Amino acid sequence: MLENKSNPTLNKTTGLPRKRFYRARAHSNPLSDSHFPVPLSPSHVDYSLHYPQYFPSSDKVDGSKKVQFADIGCGFGGLLISLSTLFPETLMIGMELRDKVTEYVKERISGLRVAHPGQYQNVSVVRTNSMKYIPNYFEKGQLSKMFFLFPDPHFKEKNHRRRVISPHLLDEYAYVLQVGGIIYTITDVEELGDWMKSCLENHPMFEALSNEELEADPAVKLLSSATEEGQKVARNGGQTYQAVYRRITPAAS
Repeated sequence: MLENKSNPTLNKTTGLPRKRFYRARAHSNPLSDSHFPVPLSPSHVDYSLHYPQYFPSSDKVDGSKKVQFADIGCGFGGLLISLSTLFPETLMIGMELRDKVTEYVKERISGLRVAHPGQYQNVSVVRTNSMKYIPNYFEKGQLSKMFFLFPDPHFKEKNHRRRVISPHLLDEYAYVLQVGGIIYTITDVEELGDWMKSCLENHPMFEALSNEELEADPAVKLLSSATEEGQKVARNGGQTYQAVYRRITPAAS
């Protein structure tokens, strides 16, 4: 407790970071050049820094254990924290461009690991630009789930190229997703919801989940409730627009 008193960024009771010390602009320009380390390839990612319980040493990497879930633009980590206990044996990572927000998620995970021994060891975060460096982190067919929750709408038509869901980027996501893997998207902006659904619907390597599959998927239930943005939309009585699609093998022409 004494340590928390000397660190004003931590909550004295829970030991978790206080969000007001980590606030940043709601969105960053994904096309700008930021300065942070980027692995040369997925084999260069040091998972001992992210999951010390699973990878005690960077020299002894268990090749059978790999990250399977990626939360793109993870914000303050609400979805990751919920997924961590829902899928306790699955390694997952958040990818966030804003440095202060990334630091908050790191501190949050660290605090939860201390408060709940044995839990939250399967979740981590990295500061990176996922629109540029997805292939640097994940191998072909590595991921089983990718999440895109309340992304920046980039309203102006000239800025649509900054959108995190686009025909070009879906090619990259299809590469790192295993066949049967799922992309989850949600927004409170109807035009962006239509855009993301149209991009996925018209891509030959994705097909929509049926209503029955959506009902049975526990991750779908978290899309509108687990994040700070989703909770804000719910408080304000706003509407959300989901598009959830499965990675498929395209039909032979």
